[in-house]
Amino acid sequence: QVRLAESGGGLVQVGGALRLSCLASSLKTPTFDHYALAWFRRAPGKEREFVAAMSRYGDSRRYSEFVEGRFTISRDDAKNIVFLQMNNLKPEDTAVYYCAASERFGLFVSPESADYWGQGTQVTVSG
Repeated sequence: QVRLAESGGGLVQVGGALRLSCLASSLKTPTFDHYALAWFRRAPGKEREFVAAMSRYGDSRRYSEFVEGRFTISRDDAKNIVFLQMNNLKPEDTAVYYCAASERFGLFVSPESADYWGQGTQVTVSG
């Protein structure tokens, strides 16, 4: 059972930046680099939505149209961590952010494709 734990959320002003981290633990086989990774978010009163995804080994990435050009997903396979760098934050970015992992080969953008979830971290953009 893979465990994911997000951190780095908080309160930030409009135009500010945050970097979210998601640490994977309890890994046996496959190793972390074999997992496709993604970030999703859920704003109050809304469905969970896709934010960013990265394939296993980091070969490819995909972003939601709402964050393209402002957010960057990256991974450090040696440390079992996936990051989400969020720049130029807007009030509509306020949400609980979740990381997810999947054993599928390619990218995944649907929550139904995730095999493991973190507990989420709150991001609030004020101003």
